Amino acid sequence: MKSVIRVDVPEQSYDIAFVTGGLDDLGVWMSRLKLGKKVLVVSNPVIFKKYGEKAIAALKLVGYEVESCILPAGERYKTLKTLQKIYDIALQQRLERSSTMVALGGGVIGDMTGFAAATWLRGINVVQVPTSLLAMVDSSVGGKTGVNHPQGKNLIGAFYQPRFVLIDPSVLKTLPPREFRAGMAEVIKYGIIWDAELFNKLEEAKRLDQLRYVSEELLEIILSHSCQAKADVVSKDEKEAGLRAILNYGHTIGHAVESLTGYKLVNHGEAVAIGMVAAGQIAVQLKMWKPEDTQRQDALIQKAGLPTQLPSGLDIEAILDTLQTDKKVKEGKVRFILPTQIGAVTVTDQVPADVIRQVLRQMQPS
Repeated sequence: MKSVIRVDVPEQSYDIAFVTGGLDDLGVWMSRLKLGKKVLVVSNPVIFKKYGEKAIAALKLVGYEVESCILPAGERYKTLKTLQKIYDIALQQRLERSSTMVALGGGVIGDMTGFAAATWLRGINVVQVPTSLLAMVDSSVGGKTGVNHPQGKNLIGAFYQPRFVLIDPSVLKTLPPREFRAGMAEVIKYGIIWDAELFNKLEEAKRLDQLRYVSEELLEIILSHSCQAKADVVSKDEKEAGLRAILNYGHTIGHAVESLTGYKLVNHGEAVAIGMVAAGQIAVQLKMWKPEDTQRQDALIQKAGLPTQLPSGLDIEAILDTLQTDKKVKEGKVRFILPTQIGAVTVTDQVPADVIRQVLRQMQPS
């Protein structure tokens, strides 16, 4: 696989390169951007052990001066306290405004590295090298960066576009099956909100719960269609003034579930899957979406091995309270992204609390 998608945004347009085995040429790709010589590679212990030496060797081969910063793995470490470690090493290594931070990892590493780059010296270069399916199709593209607050996900952050995104599909071979499934939640999301053709291709697949059941042809469609969908939306609305909000389909209730379970019980993709099921049912209750379409969506979520029920013991009133801290709340009203057909959604703040309660009760495990 070798192709390039251009993300055209006012702040800073950039390329997403899909290159099988491309990690070996990371330095060559970056050298085309005329960046400064100092590079800080940020990763976690698991990913760095697998790909850190390869990435650093590729960068040194073309003359970059490279240092690394290893952060603990997991969503619960996506905090200001962990971010301080990146700042400390950036200071120690005397990173300059022409320097670059390279995010080598999944969504947590990408978000934290992007935010560190946005705020260090009021903004230095960042290159995203996603190693999980979720990061490849979603978090590495679009410039959303940030960390979590104990009371809510991604409440502290900035819009800050990368200079370049390198997607090497071959690294997915070492991705744990649960993390692959988490990424499929975001892929299904793109099918619902933007790309009916992608949704149909996913429906045709026999299994979506592990990479080994996904053909190379389908994987290429998954990566290219998902990134193209995000590029299309972001190019029309870089900083979520309107259209970009649709990318949060499934995230409203999903983020509440993540937060209330301490970022330990369910991962981001699993939470988004739960949120999509809830949003679909809400849309049916409000007569915005056909019941058969929500059944198609839920069947696809199940095919990807993702949950369709709330975790046991989760308090519904606590979910409703947590929704009030969501970033999409406007004038005290929670904005939901709700589907109207496969490939199209709408944004509304006219969702009665009783409807949310009813749907969440139906999603409680028996």
